[in-house]
Amino acid sequence: MAEPFKNLLNAAVVRDMSSRLEHAWSGFDAKRFQRFASAGLDDLELKARAMHIAAALEATLPPDFARAADIVQGAIEGGLTGWALWPVGEYLARQGQEAPERALAVLHTLTQGFTAEWAIRPFILRHPDLTFATLARWVSDPNEHVRRLVSEGSRPRLPWGMQLKSLIADPSPTLPLLETLMDDDSEYVRKSVANHLNDIAKDHPHLVAQWLEKHLPDASRERHSLLRHASRSLIKGGDARVLAAFGQGGKFRGDVRFVVTPPRIKLGESITLDLRLQPSGKKAQALVIDYAIHHVKASGGTSPKVFKGWTFDLPPLKVRELRKSHAVKLITTRRYFSGAHRIELLINGRVEAEASFELLC
Repeated sequence: MAEPFKNLLNAAVVRDMSSRLEHAWSGFDAKRFQRFASAGLDDLELKARAMHIAAALEATLPPDFARAADIVQGAIEGGLTGWALWPVGEYLARQGQEAPERALAVLHTLTQGFTAEWAIRPFILRHPDLTFATLARWVSDPNEHVRRLVSEGSRPRLPWGMQLKSLIADPSPTLPLLETLMDDDSEYVRKSVANHLNDIAKDHPHLVAQWLEKHLPDASRERHSLLRHASRSLIKGGDARVLAAFGQGGKFRGDVRFVVTPPRIKLGESITLDLRLQPSGKKAQALVIDYAIHHVKASGGTSPKVFKGWTFDLPPLKVRELRKSHAVKLITTRRYFSGAHRIELLINGRVEAEASFELLC
């Protein structure tokens, strides 16, 4: 059986932290830190463990933040790395708000051994001018982890991190940073930029559409890949402007036959989608084919969810037949209810055909 994810922060990590902190400051009370950090640790999940160990750091490092920051930086430079740096970053985020320049300097060191993407967010909220000026310098840092932090740390909807509501409302402060990093030599950095743009697309799809129209023409292979990944939510949602930017926004020219079988299933069984495309005209067509299932809700209404189908170029006058199986199974993020479930076939973001099946729960 695989080791529980929460054990990435465990008693051995606490002991290593105490040893390296003591090496950086001979006055560090290593035993007290270990007692505090280890108490009840096994009962906590991963994020709660990070917060608990951060509290132990608050209880044992000097109250003078400048002195504490020197100790923390010394411990990191002395080999403290990996998951142990999550609670260290949390400590800096909690205690460094009155000395943000010093705290950001330590985060610059920390992110090269783990990540400071969660720790930097309180500084963006409380000290936006200073933090964005710092990030603007970091876009040209020689270390790829620092450059990635510029994008990842300022993502409006970072997983496991607090939402940056000001950037959800207005992402414009991050756009110059992303534009600089978009063609970064590091794929690691470029992937973060793509995820950041995908975050923005959830609230401002028109901004990402404008971004594509500006940056997609004559894009390198690497940039094209980044922009495709950045647009994944909008492509899945059938955004016509975004699909058009990728040359896949045209209405399908031809006839469509769409059949879903069987007409009635039980929860846990599968339906089969059969599709026949008979194109007309003398030009190939770039097609993105998805399908939206309108799931029945408890109220009797429906809620659509889009699923990926196929992406390909269809030659002229060539009939194409496609088949896909879709299992309607119980998952923790959705409750299913009996009733007629409508399926829309989406070609380049447009509804081209419909079918339905009865689900018995």
